Amino acid sequence: MRLGLTIAFVVLAAALGLAAPASAEDFYAGKTVTIMVGFPPGGGFDANARLLARYIGRHIPGTPSVIVVNAPGAGSLTSVWRLDVNLPTDGTVIDTFNFGLINDALLRPDQTKIDFRDYAWIGSISEDLSTCYLWREDGPKTIAQMKLAGHYLFGGAGTGTSDDINTKILQRVFGVDLTEIKGYSGSAAIRLAIERGEINGDCGTWSSIPEDWTKSPKLHPLLRTRASVPDGMSPDVPYVVDIAPDQETRKTIRFLLADGELGRPFIASHAVPADRVRILRDAFAAAVKDPGFIAEARALRLPVSPKTGAEAEGIIKSLYATPTSIIDTARKIVAE
Repeated sequence: MRLGLTIAFVVLAAALGLAAPASAEDFYAGKTVTIMVGFPPGGGFDANARLLARYIGRHIPGTPSVIVVNAPGAGSLTSVWRLDVNLPTDGTVIDTFNFGLINDALLRPDQTKIDFRDYAWIGSISEDLSTCYLWREDGPKTIAQMKLAGHYLFGGAGTGTSDDINTKILQRVFGVDLTEIKGYSGSAAIRLAIERGEINGDCGTWSSIPEDWTKSPKLHPLLRTRASVPDGMSPDVPYVVDIAPDQETRKTIRFLLADGELGRPFIASHAVPADRVRILRDAFAAAVKDPGFIAEARALRLPVSPKTGAEAEGIIKSLYATPTSIIDTARKIVAE
């Protein structure tokens, strides 16, 4: 009898045009996935997003189309806000933003009202290795020389971004006399301002600095934010933690730079169904290991040191567990 009822139901469902809900694996067929970038075209975040867009769709069941949409504003904070406002939360939109906002949310929770534990972490393409640098032929080549040479203007995308935090470390930990000019839309705009002579330097990602700049006598890197030395940078450029004045300051700087482990992060709304988050995570992990992806990244001078979605989630939990004493000390360094 049960077999007869089952057969009857299947026949009835077919007759009425009914069907079981599509599985997660079927969902993306015929769809378009949008990668939102919190900056204009031309910078490192945009380059990484466009590289990912060329590969991630191949690893999503149903092989959806993938497009990139630039949504700049507030140092990329606008793009994070938009994930849960007037955009689909079905797994067809992911976002990349300035990782410096992660620490900023801990340091200024009254202003950066975002809890990054409340997002679905898809992964990160690479850690960030930034440098603070001057651009002038007769410029100082060390922080000590810079402190003796007068006042400088540095560019920035906005409060709380990684360039803002690194500039404040240079200014407030090492005592460099400089003013940060904010409001540039991204690294490409900052470089143009440097070439025009509006500003003297920047604290930006090394891989975003054009290769011809790295070979120019005008470029003077003053520090690096990771222990490892990137391709094209002299090993004489000091690691910022090593030159910090004392142990407590070293702990604080490590915290301020810890979010750089997620230097090129990708997230989705927490409202995305768990099975689709799993698909996006798996596709991301496969894409960044794709031989074509790796070859293109090398040609574009984009570093690849990926973190999975689960690893990124773990780093976020660790950051949110930072002792209050370290956060309070860090807050004094980056305060406006």
